[in-house]
Amino acid sequence: MIRYIRSYLIIAAFSITGCATVKQAELPPAVQIPATFTANADTTSPKILLKEFFTDKKLQRLIDTALASNFDLKVALQRIEIARANTRIATAAKLPLVNAVVGASVDRYSKYSMNGVGNFDTNKSPNIDHNQTIPDPTPDFFLGFRSSWEADIWGKLKDRKKAAYTRYLASEKGRQWLTTQIVSEVASLYYELMALDYQLQIIQRNIELQKRGLEVVEAQMAGGRATALAVRQFKAQVLHTQGAEVVIRQSRIRTENELNSLLGRFPKTIDRDTSIIAKAVPQKIQAGIPTEVLLRRPDIQQAELELIAAKADISAARKALLPSLNINPYIGLNAFKAPLLFSATSVAAGVAGSLAGPILNRKAIISGVDIANAEQANAFYNYQKNIVQGFQEVVTQLQAIDHLTTAYHLKVEEVKTLTEGVSTANDLYLAGYASYLEVIIAQGSVLQAEMEQIDLKKQSFYATINLYRSLGGNVQ
Repeated sequence: MIRYIRSYLIIAAFSITGCATVKQAELPPAVQIPATFTANADTTSPKILLKEFFTDKKLQRLIDTALASNFDLKVALQRIEIARANTRIATAAKLPLVNAVVGASVDRYSKYSMNGVGNFDTNKSPNIDHNQTIPDPTPDFFLGFRSSWEADIWGKLKDRKKAAYTRYLASEKGRQWLTTQIVSEVASLYYELMALDYQLQIIQRNIELQKRGLEVVEAQMAGGRATALAVRQFKAQVLHTQGAEVVIRQSRIRTENELNSLLGRFPKTIDRDTSIIAKAVPQKIQAGIPTEVLLRRPDIQQAELELIAAKADISAARKALLPSLNINPYIGLNAFKAPLLFSATSVAAGVAGSLAGPILNRKAIISGVDIANAEQANAFYNYQKNIVQGFQEVVTQLQAIDHLTTAYHLKVEEVKTLTEGVSTANDLYLAGYASYLEVIIAQGSVLQAEMEQIDLKKQSFYATINLYRSLGGNVQ
């Protein structure tokens, strides 16, 4: 007995020493977040409700539909369920495993084995009755409970539970980030549809104007005041604009189908407003303090939780080098004759304990520690990358909102000026002071400027929506 205890102590001492030599990898210093996003940034924290930001009732209904029916969100919910189940598994690992056992076996022992000789000698003893006579072959019947339990003396199972629970929290943050992405994508596609609708109206209006111009030129050619070349130029302009109309119609179908896909349904007409020009751009969200804002983003919180889980994995992997204490009790009915199994004297109970440390498989466990260290480094760098990327996204969108607003106002003035120029060009052409090419160029310029005006309005919506997304949807 003393010899066994000494062996256990040697194993324990060797394992503890071995664990001490396997170090946890040190991580480099974390990035320092700047104090503000821009030089003139407002440090007011964002406090805007989602439905106050997206005020369009039709858009709100689309967002509600997406949040209820989007397939990616449904997949994310199942990932959360998987993570929750893994947490329950890790928690259950700390509890004793108890099995109800109904067992039967039979052995025929050699006459030259310890059991064979012992059974033969026992049957010759005058101290046993006929019920205690051991049959040959020898059956063994058991009805009862057997248990096994690893005592968490080093906290290894606790670390595994912590890692599983932290990953469950990370999966929930991942769902929140996905929700923000889907809301942003639904809003972007909605405003893109509105822009395409308005661009289609512009195209159709210009086609009508160009057709009337073509009729005028054809009448002038009949009267000898215009050439066939002028007619062909005006007609080519009409055909070009009609081709652009077809392209916009197809873009509208594509965008509508993409939006329906996000809503988790088959293609159908999207109910929407038609005038994007009259639509007010959502109010500019105040960026807030970078540290406060960025550390509240769901994707950054998810990366941080993954880093915490990786650290717990390392701790559990290192503790796997320590000896484990296992206790195996049992209680039940045990007999070598079936009729005697349920007698009061067949009750049996016992307990066994073992302290075992890894010897030959230590290299595999140490490799597991190395893997855990590498996973921690990956989680750390991913966390840092998300912070840097989040910061630049917010800065980019803040500057985009200001620049696009300025560009839009300039474009409005340009459209106004070019529209007046078209009227002037028509008057001069009819009076014989301008060529047909000048009229065509003037009409083409105003069409292009109007299309660019709509695109700038759409980009302004995009920039504000992207700022909402860059802040992690944290507009509570």
